[in-house]
Order: sequence, then structure tokens, then C-alpha cells
Amino acid sequence: MKIAIYGREFNNSVLPYVQEVFNVLDQYKTPILVYKKYLDFIKDKIKLPTHITAFTQHNELVGHTDVLVSLGGDGTLLDTLSLVRDSGIPVIGINFGRLGFLASINKDEIKIAIEALKNKEFSLDKRTLLSLASTYNLFGEENFALNDITIHRRDNSAMMIIHAYMNNEFVNSYWADGLIIATPTGSTAYSLSCGGPIIYPSSQNFVITPIAPHNLNVRPVIVPDDVSLTFEVEARSAKFLVSCDSRTETVDRSVKLTLNKAKFHVNLIRLNNESYLTTLRNKLLWGIDTRNY
Repeated sequence: MKIAIYGREFNNSVLPYVQEVFNVLDQYKTPILVYKKYLDFIKDKIKLPTHITAFTQHNELVGHTDVLVSLGGDGTLLDTLSLVRDSGIPVIGINFGRLGFLASINKDEIKIAIEALKNKEFSLDKRTLLSLASTYNLFGEENFALNDITIHRRDNSAMMIIHAYMNNEFVNSYWADGLIIATPTGSTAYSLSCGGPIIYPSSQNFVITPIAPHNLNVRPVIVPDDVSLTFEVEARSAKFLVSCDSRTETVDRSVKLTLNKAKFHVNLIRLNNESYLTTLRNKLLWGIDTRNY
């Protein structure tokens, strides 16, 4: 099995765990591809195996790797989408961050996780993505999101009015600081913090969640994922922001945005001892008396 590794810069407290990842892979004589910027960052900090190749673009992975391992938190794993794209390469995240819904492997499970990968003791969890079409081709070829696509005001601007349409039928005019359109995967991210529901990954839905709406009777709406959603912005400011997961662009208010389900899925690796409900219980502390914490 060939394994690719992606990561971001980190503080020194993470070094022992990064070292362990490479030690275990070296123990199995696994061919390793490492994202070049990450390799440049770690090469003088840890001892690396000799059988390492650097990569910089998504086309260098296709046909050359079986699994992409993300070292970091959920944000780091979201970055890997621009590398795997529609290749179908499975992704697994080892959590060096905080909560870790997507990067679900804990630091103390590194060896167990890599052994499971080598023995193919895992299943693939297919996750739906959103795609964005716009007048000026925002985000180019990376116009897709695993968590959410968000329309929001700039820091110094007033509240926005966002006109929403579903299959060309008017839905609502949202007076708010912004609007989150989230996948089931993203329902436990920004949308959840703004009062949105938790959606099971295979539910085939999206959720439209307003950010600090002016009208308190406006609530999140769950819609089927086979519809086309269109948004037009009315605001005092000439510009607003659009985010595709962690990527953000400044957009002119004349731009119309159209969102659809992407034509491909992302394969997240789920080890055989994992389940989505287990992750929810562990991360959200369900069933635990929090008064003891």
C-alpha cells in the first residue's frame, strides 16, 4: 500500500506524534509521498525514512497512492479535498487538533490505525459535496466543499439581505449576517454553532442555516440534495464574502451564486471499530454527566 501524507505547520508539542507516524510507516516499509511544503517544514525536525517522495499537486497522487493521511485537525483534512478532488482516493485524518469530527483518529491510536490500513480493515464512508457556480467562476477548479458554502458580510459592513431560490422558486429573503449552506458532513460544523440540526451523512439533504438573522422566526431549512439553490445578495456594502470550506473570496454584490450537489463524492476511511454515532457520542459528550468535568 502506498500512502500520501498531508499536513500543516504545527507547534513542537506535536512532534512526537508526527515522528510516530513515520516510524510506523517505516516499520512496514511503506512507500510514502509527502506534500512538499509539509516535508520542507518537518525535514529538520524529525527523523524521516529514506523511501519518501514529495508531491505538490493532485495529479501527482492519481495512480501513485492508495490512501491520503491527513495529520492535523478537521481544517487540515478539508484542505486535502483540493488534492484528491474526484480521484476517489480515500482520506483518513489523525487528529492533532481539538474536536476532530472528520479527523477522528486520536493521537494514541496511530499505530492501530496504520495497522488497520495495511490490513485493509476499514470501510469507505462516501460523503456528498456541494459545488458552486457563479458569474466569475469563483474558486476555479476547486469550487466544491465538503462542509459548507457560506455567504457572509465583511467585518466592516452592515447586515445583508440574501434572496434565496430553490429550483427557481422563491424561498425567502434572509436579513442576516450571512447564510450557511451545509452538507450532512458540515451539519456538525459552522451550521451547528448557528443553531442548525445534525444530519446523518447518508440523509441526502442540505441545510440552509442563517447567521444571526434579524427576524427571529427564521429557522434553518432542510432541503433535498437534488435541488438547485440560487442566491442573490442585496447589501449596503459593494462587496461580500463567499467561503468554500476554508477558502474565501471577496465578491461583488452583483454576482449570482448557484449551488448544486457535486458530481463526485469524497471517500472518508472509517476503521472497523468506528461508527458515525460513536463519533457523535464521543465528541459531543452525549450520555456523560458534564458536571464532573
